Amino acid sequence: QVQLVESGGGSVQAGGSLRLSCAAFGYIGSSYCMAWFRQSPGKEREGVASIDTDGSTSYADSVKGRFTISKDNAKNTLYLQMNGLKPEDTAIYYCALDFFCGIGMNDYNYWGQGTQVTVSS
Repeated sequence: QVQLVESGGGSVQAGGSLRLSCAAFGYIGSSYCMAWFRQSPGKEREGVASIDTDGSTSYADSVKGRFTISKDNAKNTLYLQMNGLKPEDTAIYYCALDFFCGIGMNDYNYWGQGTQVTVSS
């Protein structure tokens, strides 16, 4: 069984930065995709960024140039560096894992519990 544990959320003013972490526990093999999603009140969960086994990355248009996804394979840990934060980035951020990089939340079977990010203007 795979367990994902996020950390690093918090409150920050617009223009500030936060770094989220997601540690993966359990057997995940050597070929997998990890991603960050976020969900604001009243909105559907949306993909933010993903990173594949070979290190290739994908970003939502709304975060391109501001957010950077990375991972440390030795530590089985996923990161999301968020710079230039905006109030519209306020959401619960979730990490997800599966064997392939999908587009929507239904493409991922393993999820963390979420961490709150709040950006004030």
